[in-house]
Amino acid sequence: MNIVVLEGYVNNPGDLSWDALKQYGAVTVYDRTPRDQLAARVADADIAVSSKVAWDAEALGWAPRLKMIALTSTGFNVVDLDAARERGIVVSNVPAYSTPDVAQMTFALLLELCLHVGEHSRLVMDGAWTRAKDFSFWETPLVELAGKTFGIVGMGSIGQAVCRVARAFGMQVMFENRSPKPELVGDGVRQVELDELLAAADVVSLHVPATPETDRMMDATALAKMKDGAYLLNTARGSLVDERAVVDALRSGKLAGFGADVVSTEPMRPDNPLLQAKGANIVVTPHIAWATHEARARLLSVVAANVGAFAEGKPQNVVN
Repeated sequence: MNIVVLEGYVNNPGDLSWDALKQYGAVTVYDRTPRDQLAARVADADIAVSSKVAWDAEALGWAPRLKMIALTSTGFNVVDLDAARERGIVVSNVPAYSTPDVAQMTFALLLELCLHVGEHSRLVMDGAWTRAKDFSFWETPLVELAGKTFGIVGMGSIGQAVCRVARAFGMQVMFENRSPKPELVGDGVRQVELDELLAAADVVSLHVPATPETDRMMDATALAKMKDGAYLLNTARGSLVDERAVVDALRSGKLAGFGADVVSTEPMRPDNPLLQAKGANIVVTPHIAWATHEARARLLSVVAANVGAFAEGKPQNVVN
């Protein structure tokens, strides 16, 4: 089979290998594939390995031989699943490969918002401690997590991993999920409706997929329902948040802080409203929660396994 990797660099900038795919066919790796080059690159492809390439009906039509799209991601909203199904194209994803890493990033953002470790380290290295009149100083309020309430929106595998960390910090947890999960309730953890969570949680953390129903779910109306002085975290998808409304909430003091590893359009656009919140208690990282070496190694291993399972006539992790 002819296997084409369309966005190789972001998954593997050179510290991993694509060799596991080579046992299934000839492999061509492109670092990046802009839309205007996609048709030429997939014209003879049997399998396309991609992450953010938009597989709409037009793009699928450019690949008459295509039998499989092996996504290097958990999310699959970039693919028109109905159109792929109609063409007999199998679409696979990689579930849960970065669960511990996203949970880790969630708390990295929260801890920075509460303790400003980076800013205080910068002050020390600039000599501020050598000039201090006391043995200790701090430039921002310092916030303790123990005893506070952590609200989780979406109690899938990542939400559950975040829950365990929150409990380890001594936080009470409430979660909202579209279906009941009584097995997760107990020992400081309870399931509630979203409005109750927003009103009571000191920290609200988003862990739901991007769907029409969740698009901008945290808009001005939802933010107004939050507890005054709460923190909002988004390590899921940028489309969940109305970024202009978040900036307004930061400026008014409604939000004590906002931490995100994702934004509405990636790479971030120069006119993104979040860039106007400089000076507020905001931390934004460039969608790196998934990108530890360990997580990327797991990712490529499962992608190769997905391709191998398809080659053997037993597709796995199929989303369409």
